[in-house]
Amino acid sequence: MARTPIVTLMNEARIKALIVDDEPPARSLVRRLLASHKEIELIGECESGLEAVAAIRAHAPDLIFLDVQMPELDGFGVIEALADERLPHIVFITAYDQYAVRAFEAQALDYLLKPFDRERFEQALNRALQHIRNEQSGDATERILALIAEQQREIPSAPRHAERFVIKEEGRVFFLKADEIEWIEAEGNYVVLHTGKQRHLFREAISNLETRLDPRRFQRIGRSAIVNLDCVRELHPWFRGDYKVILRDGTELKLSRRYREHLNRYLSGSL
Repeated sequence: MARTPIVTLMNEARIKALIVDDEPPARSLVRRLLASHKEIELIGECESGLEAVAAIRAHAPDLIFLDVQMPELDGFGVIEALADERLPHIVFITAYDQYAVRAFEAQALDYLLKPFDRERFEQALNRALQHIRNEQSGDATERILALIAEQQREIPSAPRHAERFVIKEEGRVFFLKADEIEWIEAEGNYVVLHTGKQRHLFREAISNLETRLDPRRFQRIGRSAIVNLDCVRELHPWFRGDYKVILRDGTELKLSRRYREHLNRYLSGSL
């Protein structure tokens, strides 16, 4: 007897979803809100745009919850990296203000404006699921690319340099402004952010953090130190081309010869 072929209908298949956000609380919120939707299979979470590009190529999700503002590679950068490939349906997560969000609405794209509640999440999710089941991802791709073009012309982009850091200490989470940091010290895969007499441990390698800081204010002075130039009181010649860097609070650091020339360019050749 001939076997009856098995046919999997699109509307019966589980929808693969991916969460992309550099903030753990934001990822946790989306994960909790998705938990009640049995038709959705959460295949992973990414905390950076670079991780997201790799995960999308490897797992081909149907749906992505994508944060717009992330370090290194933001949400728009993720899309541009995949512009020549088939994009999944995207629900943008953004902290842009209401004015900038009009661009998302104009392109009929799904978005969540932080902070959002369950009701707003369900609205965006239901709309995304309808588009996926109607196989309208091609149209969505065109609208997303149009949004990027518009964003580059009109929407104020995310700050090029880090302006604040999310610090987690002793069960609390708070923001630390970059201009409050006097100097930064490497500690393995972490850094210590020095603000006066306080020390804040931050999970990021010093080499990565250096690329996120405004070089007009923050300069690397050694393998394990970055200094806020606004906090430097004096520079004293030392030996073999090195300098002592003395901060306003009396902290003494060393400017190594290797980093001297780079710093000298920002001091108009004063060294």
